[in-house]
Amino acid sequence: MSRSQAQIEAEIAQIKKGLSKLGRMHPGSLSRQKRSRGEEYWQLSYSHSGRGHTNYIRPADVAQVKRELKTYQRFRELTTRWVALEIELSKLRRGGRSKER
Repeated sequence: MSRSQAQIEAEIAQIKKGLSKLGRMHPGSLSRQKRSRGEEYWQLSYSHSGRGHTNYIRPADVAQVKRELKTYQRFRELTTRWVALEIELSKLRRGGRSKER
């Protein structure tokens, strides 16, 4: 069952609305590390512009960083869905014709 152009555009509009409400975000992952002396610390690791980065995170900032990581994950989900819908919409506009092999 194929969807109409209007249905796809409505879903894209919902995604755009959702993106505009996201707030602060940060890519990467947060992990608790241990030094050889047994001391623990938080480490944020991420890639940006083709380069890897690592930051130490103060315990007081861990909750905020976790929220930013969760927001970034939601951002990725929404943009991935948006691209898939744009591809579907493009095929629909061309009448379903494609050169896929």
